[in-house]
Amino acid sequence: MRSSTAPDLILHHGRFTTLDRANPSASAVAIQGGRFTHVGPDHEVLPLAGPATKVIDLQGQRVLPGLIDNHLHIIRGGLNFNLELRWDGVRSLSDAMGMLKRQVAITPPPQWVRVVGGFTEHQFAEKRLPTIDELNAVAPDTPVFILHLYDRALLNGAALRAVGYDKTTQAPPGGEILRDSAGNPTGLLLAKPNAAILYATLAKGPKLPLEYQLNSTRHFMRELNRLGVTGAIDAGGGFQNYPQDYEVIQKLADAKQLTIRLAYNLFTQKPKQEKDDFLNWTATSQYKQGDDYFRHNGAGEMLVFSAADFEDFRQPRPDMAPEMEGELEGVVSLLAQNRWPWRMHATYDETISRALDVFERVNQTIPLQGLNWFFDHCETISEHSIDRIAALGGGIAVQHRMAYQGEYFVERYGMGAAQATPPVARMLEKGVKVSAGTDATRVASYNPWVSLAWLITGKTVGGLQLYPQRNCLDRETALRMWTENVTWFSNEVSKKGRIEVGQLADLVVPDRDFFACPESDIADTTSVLTMVDGQVVYGAGPFKAHDDAAPPPAMPDWSPVRTFGGYAGWGDEGAPLQATLKRQAAAACACDARCGVHGHDHATAWSRQLPIADLKGFWGALGCACWAV
Repeated sequence: MRSSTAPDLILHHGRFTTLDRANPSASAVAIQGGRFTHVGPDHEVLPLAGPATKVIDLQGQRVLPGLIDNHLHIIRGGLNFNLELRWDGVRSLSDAMGMLKRQVAITPPPQWVRVVGGFTEHQFAEKRLPTIDELNAVAPDTPVFILHLYDRALLNGAALRAVGYDKTTQAPPGGEILRDSAGNPTGLLLAKPNAAILYATLAKGPKLPLEYQLNSTRHFMRELNRLGVTGAIDAGGGFQNYPQDYEVIQKLADAKQLTIRLAYNLFTQKPKQEKDDFLNWTATSQYKQGDDYFRHNGAGEMLVFSAADFEDFRQPRPDMAPEMEGELEGVVSLLAQNRWPWRMHATYDETISRALDVFERVNQTIPLQGLNWFFDHCETISEHSIDRIAALGGGIAVQHRMAYQGEYFVERYGMGAAQATPPVARMLEKGVKVSAGTDATRVASYNPWVSLAWLITGKTVGGLQLYPQRNCLDRETALRMWTENVTWFSNEVSKKGRIEVGQLADLVVPDRDFFACPESDIADTTSVLTMVDGQVVYGAGPFKAHDDAAPPPAMPDWSPVRTFGGYAGWGDEGAPLQATLKRQAAAACACDARCGVHGHDHATAWSRQLPIADLKGFWGALGCACWAV
């Protein structure tokens, strides 16, 4: 792959973590035609520059391969991103409600304000969700819909009126509408354990027109680029029919406006008619059709509805229907005959074990070897099931759902059961194919650094130490889970995932050194330079001048994205909301009592969650004077 002509781009004076075991580090790379052509020291790469070569000085920054999410609902999420107020990463309910109030003030009727997943009450200092009364006080006339994980939705009075829920409204099986003593809906909807009631209610809200959906998807990709994501596997989703609901992403692909490399799986939409869906799709679509930016990746994550085990740990584990095996075998046999790989949602080992019975039976007549099929999630998978997956040549795609639901799992099953949910380190020891992702945008945040922090520290976003050290990963292993390991799951091994000669030129320069920063800082990482195909798709700070790929402003003009952006409310001058608030608090303090520990940021000491009763005494022992202000 080494070229005799001058490269299009040279990046130098960097600290490249290549993940190429034969060449693990470098200070410079050359890129031509969207691929790395040289990876090595500055003195070897810089002389390759020609008159038209663009040269970027990385100023000594750490450089990593671009991050690839193994399970992201990017196609569905992109259609609605501009409509959603994101509480991902916001660390207090007070801040979140302040954001909500600001958004209500500018949202015109009949539009809704929607907070659709990506957060948990445990991330808030207050450790709770807002009450319906608090929502009604902030938004008496504007519909507000808040989705919390896959367990509940909160609707204010205006939203209940907008969707028409009253005394006569019946909840679907597996869902509940909470009511007051008079039988009127209170505004709380529960998945018990089926989340259909949550999604069906959300689907009643206004939708964006096509032009706005195109803009919205570009902004979602831009947000992912800001966090260093350069690729993803889309897992399909409910209310995401093929090909109808793929029109927007296909238009962007045709227009060469994708800034995320995307492999997509097809998710059946019709209970009891799943095989018909896959018969149609295998006849009209080809596995791997497309290009390096947008390509078909097989079936799933829903294969048959009778095998869908819901991951609401506030509810008991659901037993799968007795017809699961028969329905699943019909679909898996069809896919194997057509050499389509698949992915299958499975939370509990009980479901995984029954599915493996089917896969092993199919394998006796249609060998599965060579099909890159895999299970998703696998929080309670057993060692025996891991061995069975390995024997069949399958894989396991894990996501950081437990970072958001770990507290609920512990409450129901105990800390002992939670210590290997999922047993990632053991999976790797056993040699099975394993990679990492998010399952965003609803059940968890799309921020890859939260996932990396979870893999490394074993902590939830609420600070609970969920895993012992034996189930935590070192930083390099965790990074491989988000880069080269993912490529097996999209059948792109050796094409991307490392900074290596011949591979696709996707990389990220994080705003801190991933290998040297404190573990507690990993989740707050963002990118200062993201490149896909050798092109800058996001630049900030010292590299902002190289960024000319930003989409037009978010549409409509009242979109929450214009005010807050995405993760941690970064829209205010590109800074995380918490950092902005800290600067504002310090500027407004104007006191003479600068603390020797916290400076003028007294709120940090006042609000810090520590397992002690006397915060004042604790900080005072360290020389803090915040309580003297």
